[in-house]
Amino acid sequence: MLARHSLVWLHPQGWQEAEAAASAAAAASTAADCSDAFRQWRQADWPLIARRPDADAGSDDCCLGLAMPPDPATGFKRRIGLRVQRSGVRRIAAPLPVASTVDRAPQLWRTPLSRLSEQAEEAGMALHVFGSLALQTLTGRSYLTPASDIDLLFIPASARQLEEGMAMLGAAAEQLPLDGEVVFPGGQAVAWKEWRNAAGAARGMRVLAKDMHGVRLASTAELLGSLEAGQ
Repeated sequence: MLARHSLVWLHPQGWQEAEAAASAAAAASTAADCSDAFRQWRQADWPLIARRPDADAGSDDCCLGLAMPPDPATGFKRRIGLRVQRSGVRRIAAPLPVASTVDRAPQLWRTPLSRLSEQAEEAGMALHVFGSLALQTLTGRSYLTPASDIDLLFIPASARQLEEGMAMLGAAAEQLPLDGEVVFPGGQAVAWKEWRNAAGAARGMRVLAKDMHGVRLASTAELLGSLEAGQ
């Protein structure tokens, strides 16, 4: 199933389709850069990242993104949006588990990040990484900057696990620049810091929830209910 932040590998025909569409849409000044990026990603067999479908995307379209490392001189991050047919997709995988990113993290992050990974594993919690640290791990290129955060996806299996996981993230955030989302059933994702701030309020408080279909305001009671219904 294709969800936001999923890792997506393409068949050769998928790359051809993606490059042709991106080149046609790009301005002449950026077409060469796009072509070079596609060539490098294809040769290295690096994955693309699933994103929310474009408004005019068909039911058989997969909307993906290719994020290049920040320019060393300007810090500019080029992101190339592309679209391929499902037949062009070779493999889909969940975002990277935290443990796989530790060795690519800055030295200062490694011990607390490894500890967080171990705690999540012991508790049976699904904790993944997306964003700059994930891309640096996948490609070996330099994505992290001094201003970078660690983007986490926390996918609780129950209301109790949500509460325990939020406490775990709060403690880890004292040593790590954590950011990211809590993902509820159906793929509804809420920024974990926003959820933390809303958790102590009345159950009717509303938070911004994102999924593959768009963005909406959802009540904390509704999102908690979706977890409780699955227990």
